Amino acid sequence: MPLTSIRVLDLTRLLPGPYCSMLLADFGAEVIKIEDKEMGDYARRYTPLLDKDSAIFHALNRNKKSVCLNLKLEKDKASFLKMVEDADVVLESFRPGVMKKLGVDYEILKTINPRIIYCSITGYGQTGPYAHEAGHDINYLSYAGLLHLMGEQGGKPIIPATQIADIGGGAYPAALGILLSLWERESSGKGQLIDISMMDGVIAWLQATLPNYLATNQLQERGTHQLSGALACYNVYETQDSRWLAVGALEHKFWQAFCETIGRKELISQQHATLQEQHRIKYVIQTVIQQKTLAEWLQLFEHVEACVTPVRNFSEVVDDPQVKARNMIISLPHPTLGIVNQIGMPIKLSKTPGRIHSLAPKHGEHTEAFVSKLISNSTVDDELSKGD
Repeated sequence: MPLTSIRVLDLTRLLPGPYCSMLLADFGAEVIKIEDKEMGDYARRYTPLLDKDSAIFHALNRNKKSVCLNLKLEKDKASFLKMVEDADVVLESFRPGVMKKLGVDYEILKTINPRIIYCSITGYGQTGPYAHEAGHDINYLSYAGLLHLMGEQGGKPIIPATQIADIGGGAYPAALGILLSLWERESSGKGQLIDISMMDGVIAWLQATLPNYLATNQLQERGTHQLSGALACYNVYETQDSRWLAVGALEHKFWQAFCETIGRKELISQQHATLQEQHRIKYVIQTVIQQKTLAEWLQLFEHVEACVTPVRNFSEVVDDPQVKARNMIISLPHPTLGIVNQIGMPIKLSKTPGRIHSLAPKHGEHTEAFVSKLISNSTVDDELSKGD
């Protein structure tokens, strides 16, 4: 696998860091999850539980090992520093200054292993006036201006149903930064520090909106952007049975096909009408869509290219033929639960595909094996030193 020779020491918890290290582990990296001795990763305690750990924890921590260390204890810190000698990556998500206080920050680690790649995921980065502030996904979205744009015109901002900042602004940039650093190390022979700010990551997602403001200095009102609810041709409509139809007919040919299929040809020429007129068009379309069930509309659009799709719930998603064809839900045998279903890998490599070779580790499952190995190696080193 692409990352088989890479060892990652992962001190992160909850979502952004574990998602990042999961991506690496799925493609062969040996990810050693460093957990504290008391609770471990907080995500273990969420519900619902599967075999004493949460479903979320199982999903995020597959293909990993768990070693329990208390870095406030000199003995455990010495074990961690010994592990750093043979590691390629250290991943952490503490607030700036915490790792330095513990005596295991990048400046210390690079003296032990100059090849170490040290990736830090925080809300606001290592620098700037917000660096030491606490925060969660909603805060990074609000600071970045994305939350302001989410929702209907005149309504309140809508909280997204997935963690955009954690995953899109934190985990993926961190994984990319690690891969870039591994590639650069091939020529330089040395590692480097990666500073990932989830707020930075969200701002970088605003490619379809922020450049407009930078060019004109004109603020955009919520729900008035063409891809966030302003256009009738790019919207959702409720059906007779209280389901929803998603319409993405941005290109004129799709819009024409949509209008013809719902029996409203007079709307074809009004695709790019004024914002006020768009409200009227949306009302007309909603009135039509309300007259049939979701199944009836899907049957009408079955052979029509108009970018019309059902708004599905999870029970429908897991049974979707496209999802199955792409192996985006993977069933794995479990010693006590029988079968555990996991989200598959979105990155498809033809020669070296990712795979799930082990389920999430128990809290501290691999501590004894690693620590005893470290002690054994230290004893050998001591004997060699005496010989010298």
